Amino acid sequence: MTTTMLTEDQLALVETTLDFAQDHLAPHAVTWDQDKHFPVDVLRKAAGLGLGGVYVREESGGSGLTRADGVLVFETLASGCPSIAGYLSIHNMVAWMIDHYGDDAQRERWLPRLCAMEDLGSYCLTEPGTGSDAAALRTRAVREDGHYVLTGVKQFISGAGASQVYIVMARTGEEGPRGISAFLVDRDDPGLSFGPNEKKMGWNAQPTRQVVLDAVRVPADRLLGHEGDGFRIAMSGLNGGRLGIAACSLGGARTALNQSLAYLADREAFGKPLLDAQALQFRLADMATELTAARALVQQAAQALDRGDPQAPQLCAMAKQFATDTGYTVADRALQLHGGYGYLSEYGIEKIVRDLRVHQILEGTNEIMRLIVARGLTEGLR
Repeated sequence: MTTTMLTEDQLALVETTLDFAQDHLAPHAVTWDQDKHFPVDVLRKAAGLGLGGVYVREESGGSGLTRADGVLVFETLASGCPSIAGYLSIHNMVAWMIDHYGDDAQRERWLPRLCAMEDLGSYCLTEPGTGSDAAALRTRAVREDGHYVLTGVKQFISGAGASQVYIVMARTGEEGPRGISAFLVDRDDPGLSFGPNEKKMGWNAQPTRQVVLDAVRVPADRLLGHEGDGFRIAMSGLNGGRLGIAACSLGGARTALNQSLAYLADREAFGKPLLDAQALQFRLADMATELTAARALVQQAAQALDRGDPQAPQLCAMAKQFATDTGYTVADRALQLHGGYGYLSEYGIEKIVRDLRVHQILEGTNEIMRLIVARGLTEGLR
């Protein structure tokens, strides 16, 4: 990571986060992946560094960091384990949404435990039959005697079952985005259940399950914002979430690149270190250049989001698409540079490849990112 443009506070933040990633994530990443173990105890250690409420205001118990700070945090965490860093990004999206859109009572009730990661958070938008067409969701919330009754199924929910707090998007009104509202659902609410843990290509160190809402009855004060605000709240949360996942791709790919440098320096072929081969040097140079370009775009998008730039949603979509495509490509090249050893689990490269592949899909597929960018370009022309 290039550090010449960082402030002293950011340098200290990166150093502290890197120590945590190297001490508590990297040594266990392969084992957690193989055992499908979700290290909640380690997440709570991260919360001790303020990483459970990265964007939450200090008065609400968070760290009050900027998005530009946050992408540094998540890139550095992902250098130790992209799967755990990815979950932390999602948890922080949930906490920020409550802090930003919740009322005083909601912040007081939910945020202290979320920031301490005594409670974990999950984001529930995607459904089995809608996928990328999020505005067509079918989960319903019906107002009834001072409560809302929620019925539906959410798909591909990170942390499901382990999380205590779920932000659930449900339809309270008309078809389309204006009929969607957001709700805070507790794991202990009657009628809430979970599907089996999905068997996945990557991200095995965190659970992914369906969230099933069978007439879950929640008090009306669990509504986040106002009726009809849900889709706007969901999309606003995703702007930051996309930056987090983009940064996680950079961190995983950076580790893959660094491991490739070490491997090529140590390995000889035809009487010379592989690192002396110009063709391989060019490949490494391309990987480093592409990561640096992606990092610059992620930082630009983060700064735009921090200052409330109207173009921030398009920049976040650009950054997510470019950084996740680049991160996966760099990791895949790193595997190739390792030859047969890259395919072995003990080297950790194949795990990074598997973890980064899903980044091109979640928080909005990269095809949807291109659609967001294209709409921004063509708005007003038709």
